[in-house]
Amino acid sequence: MMKYQKVLSTAMAVTLAGSLLAACSDNKDKNTASPSASAGNSPAESQASQENKTPQEFRFTLASEPPSLDPALMTDAQSSIVASGLYDGLTRLNPEGVPEPAIAKEWTVSDDGKTYTFKLRDDAKWSNGDPVTANDFEYSWKRALNPETASEYAYMLFYLENGEKYNSEQATEDEVGVKALDATTLEVKLASATPYFNSLIAHYTYWPVHPASVDGKPEWAADAKTIVSNGPFLLKDWAHGDKLVLTKNPDYYNKDKVNFDTVTISLVESESTVFSMFQTDKIDWIGAQAGSVPTDQVPQLVADKKATIKEIASTYYYLFNTKQKPFDNVKVRKAFAMSIDRQAIIDNVAKANQTPAFALIPPSINGLDGKSFREMYPDSGYFSENIEEAKKLLAEGLAEEGLDKFPETTLLYNTSEGHKAIAEAIVDMWRKNLNVEVKLSNQEWATFLETRDAGQFGLARSGWGADFNHAINFSYDLIHPKSLNNDGQYENAEVGKALDDAIVAAEEKDRVDLIAKAEKIAIADDMAVLPIYYYTTVTMLKPGFEDVVSDYAGHLDWAFGKKN
Repeated sequence: MMKYQKVLSTAMAVTLAGSLLAACSDNKDKNTASPSASAGNSPAESQASQENKTPQEFRFTLASEPPSLDPALMTDAQSSIVASGLYDGLTRLNPEGVPEPAIAKEWTVSDDGKTYTFKLRDDAKWSNGDPVTANDFEYSWKRALNPETASEYAYMLFYLENGEKYNSEQATEDEVGVKALDATTLEVKLASATPYFNSLIAHYTYWPVHPASVDGKPEWAADAKTIVSNGPFLLKDWAHGDKLVLTKNPDYYNKDKVNFDTVTISLVESESTVFSMFQTDKIDWIGAQAGSVPTDQVPQLVADKKATIKEIASTYYYLFNTKQKPFDNVKVRKAFAMSIDRQAIIDNVAKANQTPAFALIPPSINGLDGKSFREMYPDSGYFSENIEEAKKLLAEGLAEEGLDKFPETTLLYNTSEGHKAIAEAIVDMWRKNLNVEVKLSNQEWATFLETRDAGQFGLARSGWGADFNHAINFSYDLIHPKSLNNDGQYENAEVGKALDDAIVAAEEKDRVDLIAKAEKIAIADDMAVLPIYYYTTVTMLKPGFEDVVSDYAGHLDWAFGKKN
């Protein structure tokens, strides 16, 4: 990419973002308005409009309690859906995955692409009234990198100069490439040019926290009374195990864009209960990680145009514990992956027009020159479903492990009627096709995450939705040896090197080539994980709502919705 001095302002950011990030959809006009207040309304008119309107409420469910609302410690969609209303970073991704200015109103990028200078808004406030400053961002990014914080997403900040070294205690905090030059100017130095950095900084690990509310207060993000935030909504009530209630932030810098006065999030695990709540007008939305439509209802609801299916940038897969027998053997892993019928799972169990997956990176992740990554690098040659070959590989793998029969193994999944049905179908296929028995175990979401993170499983359900629209997010995050999201503990030095080289590649073509190389080794050669399908999401929305959607990655985007 040609190097030149770039200045991005609120008015032009969306246009230039498309050239910096290969993430724009064909429909670039939808929801790409600037975060500044709508032109044409005087302050008096806007105030009168707000005072005269009917109070608006939006209601949806989550399957479980958000494990954390601390940006440095969040790892899951349940938490991020709530927190997307509570926090603002330097940029925010719109539903198409395109970065737009948020706390940063403009920025410049050096000719070599390695130094960003962000100019922050001077009207952004914390919920306690303090101004949001560049110092808050410097503090927050270094806090996430601090090894004592134990952030699973710390690697997202390894793009910063000396970020990885600080995280591994090989550099000091002062050597990290982020510095507040004054209250509204943040200088960021990167280890190498990163064309998608404008999107990275929209990720929650880059969000700011209020230093005085965080220091020495490890439980600060676990209670509505102690959370200090800077986004469009405030956390009014958090009745643990029951619901969360958010209210419009009257001090939000762009409050005229916020239409909902109240957002009520009920914690409901049962899909049938969620569906019943929708039918009886107790909630307004189902889908996109915020409640699920029961799978047996999907075909008819879609046929009746009461539900919508959307392809999203997410992958459904199973983890192997590659450090545990017999899944430390690649032949055993391949046997398990080759002996299931993905289309049968989609047609008979999942029932939402998903696409069989034979790799990690989904078809809706962009590549280059208008092509998707999967168009450039098809997954058709990685492996195929072949029961006879699977039987042969399993026998060989068990013999290499010194086992005369398949050992007791458990497949772990988080509590969900849908996940249970898929797990039962796959276990039945292994029983019939490989003559092995696999037990099932389910846990509620927070416990499931802890168990999986601790490696206390043989097989485990997993899913990954894009944090930003780039293939590096499905490769470095999931198969790099250093990534804390590599929960199967897969390790291949050649894969790690290819992904390290991808991050520092000067040309985008070289970057995606290296990512493709790493993914092919991990799947075709090593069967690091067991891909099942590329997700779709099924959504239902009550009439009268606008700008409440499933975003490109399959997460509920609700913060700037409205009800007519």
